[in-house]
Amino acid sequence: MSFDLEIVQLVALKGLFALLMVGAVMTMAGYSVLAERKVSAWMQGRVGPNRTVLPLVGSIPLIGPLLRRLGIFQPLADGLKFLFKEEIVPGHVNKLYYYLAPLVALVPALTTMTVLPFGEFFNDSGESSPLILADLEVGILFIFAVSSLGVYGIVLAGWSSNSKYPFLGGIRSSAQMISYELAMGLSLLPVFLWVSAPGSENSALSLVGIVNSQHGQGWLLIVQPVSALIFLISLFAETNRLPFDMPESETDLVGGFHTEYGSFKFGIFFVAEYAHIVVGSAIFTTIFLGGWHFLPWMNDPWPASWVGTLIGTGWFLVKTFCLVFFFIWIRWTIPRFRYDQVMNLGWTKLLPIALLNLIVYVLIVTWMDQVSLTQ
Repeated sequence: MSFDLEIVQLVALKGLFALLMVGAVMTMAGYSVLAERKVSAWMQGRVGPNRTVLPLVGSIPLIGPLLRRLGIFQPLADGLKFLFKEEIVPGHVNKLYYYLAPLVALVPALTTMTVLPFGEFFNDSGESSPLILADLEVGILFIFAVSSLGVYGIVLAGWSSNSKYPFLGGIRSSAQMISYELAMGLSLLPVFLWVSAPGSENSALSLVGIVNSQHGQGWLLIVQPVSALIFLISLFAETNRLPFDMPESETDLVGGFHTEYGSFKFGIFFVAEYAHIVVGSAIFTTIFLGGWHFLPWMNDPWPASWVGTLIGTGWFLVKTFCLVFFFIWIRWTIPRFRYDQVMNLGWTKLLPIALLNLIVYVLIVTWMDQVSLTQ
């Protein structure tokens, strides 16, 4: 009976942790929208959102006007607007897939967070364990498998709308995913080789092992800059962000795959895009920026206690938010590529460079293996 009770308690804790993570990702996605509006306003010499505030909070001296100027409550107002807008469904759509598409676009981003470590927990004796919902030995493969499903939501939206502009957006999205996932996968193979190099005890396919391999060592961003650059460019293409937003190119596709969507369904697509950006930034932080560890070639300066857990998790979030800012910065700096330029970059530039980079690191790791055998 006690054994069954322990299982129930464990499942309940895991479920609560999962709900907290979903809430955290959705909140970060909502405030990423606010950050984008504020950063774009700053770049263009505007103020940005500066009106929305809760009635009682707005009357608090100093704090109320400050929160109004910062636009802190703008994501809440936008969410309520999407939730209560009139539901309009065009008569020519395939309703089942039309309603299903926004969920298919959002769920992969939330599911990916289950295998992403974002800190470490220290017990009373100072021993650490990763803060993660499911510590898989093949976590990186799980991320690739699940994150690639997000494109099906865009394809479903384009096909089910029975309209030419969304359909073209869906076709572009599928072609773009195929073009850049090859380069993204090849960019990580040298990472696997380096993490599991001779003498290493870390698992190359485990995200926790990849983070631990950078503790007190150089970040993989420094050790493997070519892989990091290819992965980052492919990440922009996978998240459909400028200059790679071909599926929703407003200049030639009206609104792209979500042209026929409005109200709450459009809001889900909107949140899904920023959720993918947040999760993608967290993945890049985990693989190439040392995760929750402090700086390259330095040990963590914080204590092995709950204080260290909070500081390490906060440091991970700081790195993630810096990458989210980088996504926003690039969007408002670089113009959109043409469709043929996007395809040309993926197939004739990134793919050959990724293959050459892989060959170089295979030779380096083979040489390191030979040196270790002769000693």
